[in-house]
Amino acid sequence: MLHHPQVKGPNIGLLGVSKGGDLCLSMAAFLKDNITATVLINACVANTLVPLYYKDLSVPSLGYDQTKMKIMESGLLDLRDSWNNPLEEPNHQSLIPLEKAQGPFLFIVGMDDHNWKSALYAQIACEHLQAHGKDRPQIIYYPETGHCIDPPYFPPPIAFVHSVVDVAIF
Repeated sequence: MLHHPQVKGPNIGLLGVSKGGDLCLSMAAFLKDNITATVLINACVANTLVPLYYKDLSVPSLGYDQTKMKIMESGLLDLRDSWNNPLEEPNHQSLIPLEKAQGPFLFIVGMDDHNWKSALYAQIACEHLQAHGKDRPQIIYYPETGHCIDPPYFPPPIAFVHSVVDVAIF
């Protein structure tokens, strides 16, 4: 990205939403040179959906239990309780090693996220970063806000179609 003609450099900041958030966490941890800030919107603290490979390192995907998926009154799918706990073994192996990251972190959390437990994951990440002597990350909570938080002036979505389960999620 630093070689792109529209990137002024010498450093970059990262912004990731959902799966893009855990990819940004991984980039901040493994590609720490020149990454000066990371902003995450409803991200997971663990690697999700597919294994992550970087050089000789492999981070497995956080698993989930399809039997714990729920259909809400609205007809939308609720995945919050289907994801395995990343703090328990063997799921602990999917945690992204945030202690290797540099720069400040900002977590933006929709308190009504039904894709995963974004508020809990942001809290876990903040506690982990602080336990390793990193600057205190900031969390901004948005009540009555779901998984998709779009840029300013965009109409807020009620739901989105999840690419993994191919159904509407709130």
